[in-house]
Formats: sequence, structure tokens, C-alpha cells
Amino acid sequence: MTELKGLAAYFLANRYTGTYDIGDRVFGHWNKIPFIGSVGNDRVINEIEGPQVTVHLDLPIKLSDKIYHVVLVKPQDIKRLKNFD
Repeated sequence: MTELKGLAAYFLANRYTGTYDIGDRVFGHWNKIPFIGSVGNDRVINEIEGPQVTVHLDLPIKLSDKIYHVVLVKPQDIKRLKNFD
């Protein structure tokens, strides 16, 4: 039991903690295209790519004859949507 507390403390001190929660409304640019959507997940898969946020788009984006409903972006490339008029 004490080892579990030690591992929990280690990961709390040394791993990425997400900036966004599931469902947070955000806006940003993906491939120079503006978007608005909801956060699906804020995670780190590997250290090479670093943190990524999946965003479920309100409106799909068409790029090179492909339609995207979900995009992966860096946390610093999006901002919380405080007020949308």
C-alpha cells in the first residue's frame, strides 16, 4: 500500500496534467483554419509529440477533399471560449 502512494506521488509530480477538461468549449486554428468545438481529451501519448488535445468540432472542416469532425491540436494553440456572441 505504501508503494502505491509512492507511485501516485511520483506521477503527480512528474507527469503532464491536462489544462482542459472534457467538454470545455475552445476555439483556435488548425492548418490556418479557425474552429470552435468541445474538448474530448487532453493527454500525452508519448514524449516526442508532447501534449495533445482532441477537439470535437461544431462544424466540420474540409481540407484536401477530406472532412474532419475531430482534430488534434497542441494545448497552446487553443483558448477557452468565454463568451460567444
